[in-house]
Amino acid sequence: MSKAFTKETDSDAEEAEGAPAPVPGGKNYITPAGHARLKEELHTLLTKTRPDLTQVVAWAASNGDRSENADYTYGKKRLREIDRRIRFLTKRLESAEVIDPTKIRTERIQFGATVRYQGSSGEEKTVQIVGIDESAPGEGKISWISPLAKALLNHLPGDLALFKAPAFEDELEILEVRYR
Repeated sequence: MSKAFTKETDSDAEEAEGAPAPVPGGKNYITPAGHARLKEELHTLLTKTRPDLTQVVAWAASNGDRSENADYTYGKKRLREIDRRIRFLTKRLESAEVIDPTKIRTERIQFGATVRYQGSSGEEKTVQIVGIDESAPGEGKISWISPLAKALLNHLPGDLALFKAPAFEDELEILEVRYR
């Protein structure tokens, strides 16, 4: 059967895009900065990227035979990718629950906390607990549903938290908790 007659489902498309899995309980916590980034990306896709590409595809379509027209073929493929991303961002923003870490008044580690901790090796690390859509472990931003965040949540400075990873266990000493 020709690929032209196969149907891509939204779930297949989101998996291919590397979309985060649905959160247990349907919560989609996000910081104001992460929410603003998603809104900006959606706005750019809707007002700049998609309209510009639509013009290119229309121009390519006007050139005649579409079967051997690479501009048309790849433009249509890119439009489908953009539309998929727009649908994904729209759903994520609709389900987002924005939590401003600067308004949290507790010493306990909660969503949005920036935590400085020390592992049993003596190495100090700092992480911020953020939403799924804004996690970037290389930048010290970890998702609130990650194993490390789950180990840290609800602890106070001075507490010891047991971090269980598939390959090892480590005892983490909480050194500092800030909300910024």
